[in-house]
Amino acid sequence: MASGPASFDLSKLRNIGIVAHIDAGKTTTTERILFYTGRLHKMGEVHEGTATMDWMAQEQERGITITSAATTCFWKDCKINIIDTPGHVDFTIEVERSLRVLDGVVGVFCAVGGVEPQSETVWRQADKYKVPRIAFINKMDRVGADFNQCVDQISERLGHKPLPIQIPIGKEADFAGVVDIISNQAVLWKTELGDTFELAEVPADLKDDVAKAREHLLEIVSEQDDSLLEAYLEGKEIDPEQIWAALRQSCLKQQCVPVLCGSAFKNKGVQPLLDAVVRLLPSPLDLPPVDGVSPDGQQKMQRKPSVKEPFSALAFKIMSDPFVGSVCFMRVYSGSFQVGKHVYNVSSNKKERVGKLLQIHANKREEIQVAEAGDIVAVVGLRFTKTGDTLADQEKPIVLERLNIPEPVINLAVEPKTKADQDKLSESLDRLMLEDPTFKVRTDEESGQIILSGMGELHLEIITDRLLREFKVGANVGRPQVAYRETIQQSVEHSVVYDKVVGSQKHFAKVTLRFSHLEEGEFEFVDAIDSKTVPKEFIEAVRSGVRESLDNGVVAGYPVINLKAELLALEHSDEDSTEISFKVAASLCFREAVLKAEPVILEPLMKVEVVSPDEFMGDVIADLNARRGKVLKMEKRGVAQVIDALVPLAKMFGYATDLRSVSQGRASYTMMVQGYQQVPAAVQQEIVARIRGYA
Repeated sequence: MASGPASFDLSKLRNIGIVAHIDAGKTTTTERILFYTGRLHKMGEVHEGTATMDWMAQEQERGITITSAATTCFWKDCKINIIDTPGHVDFTIEVERSLRVLDGVVGVFCAVGGVEPQSETVWRQADKYKVPRIAFINKMDRVGADFNQCVDQISERLGHKPLPIQIPIGKEADFAGVVDIISNQAVLWKTELGDTFELAEVPADLKDDVAKAREHLLEIVSEQDDSLLEAYLEGKEIDPEQIWAALRQSCLKQQCVPVLCGSAFKNKGVQPLLDAVVRLLPSPLDLPPVDGVSPDGQQKMQRKPSVKEPFSALAFKIMSDPFVGSVCFMRVYSGSFQVGKHVYNVSSNKKERVGKLLQIHANKREEIQVAEAGDIVAVVGLRFTKTGDTLADQEKPIVLERLNIPEPVINLAVEPKTKADQDKLSESLDRLMLEDPTFKVRTDEESGQIILSGMGELHLEIITDRLLREFKVGANVGRPQVAYRETIQQSVEHSVVYDKVVGSQKHFAKVTLRFSHLEEGEFEFVDAIDSKTVPKEFIEAVRSGVRESLDNGVVAGYPVINLKAELLALEHSDEDSTEISFKVAASLCFREAVLKAEPVILEPLMKVEVVSPDEFMGDVIADLNARRGKVLKMEKRGVAQVIDALVPLAKMFGYATDLRSVSQGRASYTMMVQGYQQVPAAVQQEIVARIRGYA
């Protein structure tokens, strides 16, 4: 989050994210990094609510990370910009947008839990953006810690090639340090703070394991360096720096994931992790130029990470700040910009003035004057910029790839308590939507209620908590409801003639559309007519009419997804046809055709992982079955059993309480959205009856 002097060497910059499953120790690891780099003089603790990176009141109370927090620190001669991301599935957009702008990632894994569901999710997100990463196996001091099992799971569950560059010395209460395989030395921590350690010989009982691990390491990295391969085959002594250089190349090409270990809470293993970040993860110069397109979408373009290139940046997060108003976090990919100057928002076609440039440390801020290629900065004063917008040089504009925003799966009704609260509520919801693209607000046409939509119960709980406390809005909040969807099962071709006089204006339009089920994607529109004889605006009006109709399905009024619409024929009159005529005709055609296409209601399906002691397995599985759940597999993990199941979201409300009661509080679970499935006929009848008010 900083902009260094103009002469700052980009090869010494690291933009990294800390990602993991909830409770793997991301925030604690980040706190230790800030302490050892001199950014903090006292370590904060998540469980005490004093962690620097968890600065929101809601984070401190719950002991979890909700919003991505950013900071800058220095290690040796490198500047490291760090984003600590949430581990809870409800806040997956925070990880998504962070990974979109980061150059490297540290994946934190719990030595006891191994690779857990959200670890898989963030790993896939990192795969999508091709982000090089290293792994840190944390909590080696915990009962049940198993380094080798965790390494195996990185290979089996994540499909990556883990390459240990450390081996733990002892485990659980006896965890004392690590063996650095590259230097062939033991690193032993001597003080409780972990600020001092000593180098020693490899313990005798670990020499065979270290020799095998070193041979495996050299086999992998020697592919990157012919001279190293030659020395390895001839059995010569190899310079550790040569190994680091080859390992870096392998890591940057994502051919392996270097694995380190430690216990962040016990202050062990953090300094070697920092060394690995600096030595192995990429600088902006190590990455290919960022891809984009021209504003009209016709021409592919690129920007190199250089101040000499035209300015380009991506806005990846908007945050409401009580002191300075709206703050926009952006990654600068090329060029530079200054305080007081104007930047061009290509996405909204508006010029914006940069009021202030801030270096951010969690929720504290320092003003700076210039931001350059490679920097991640916070900007104050941008009025029209939203998450995912591109800012660029107006003379040489480029549009960078936007973020992928998942659809919300859960709804909640809210209403203001007084007339005075009404405007306040509307304004507050607008600010929250600007901050969080996965949070949606709409007004129910029939009931007049304001409906909030989010990614899960916790997501909406945090939103409503902020409304009441942070924005001080008086509001009544309803119970969470499932965000159902609708789709069709059959392909249907249908024609509609719209021929009507409205006022003094005659309207005429005839459209023929074919609607069919789409396996992947929300909506697809295909123009299958000879459009040379038809004004383009009429075709666009048909597309618009169908798209707007998707918001209200014919079964129970839920949004329609997985729909393909093909425009097969269109008739117009030179005198009586207007865009409105075709929009209405398309809307009528949609509603009449969908009724004939076997419409059904879809419900969100959750992938649930339950970790339970053996003795409660029967009760846990019986409970999942009672929730219309389908058990996929069961496996042993340490002393516990792990159950993977698919369960409808509608049946998962209150599950935490029920699971505690059937397991005497000893089982835990995580869940994430798997997709949508058709609801059973009896459930569909119940939903329709409830919506129509006769149930």
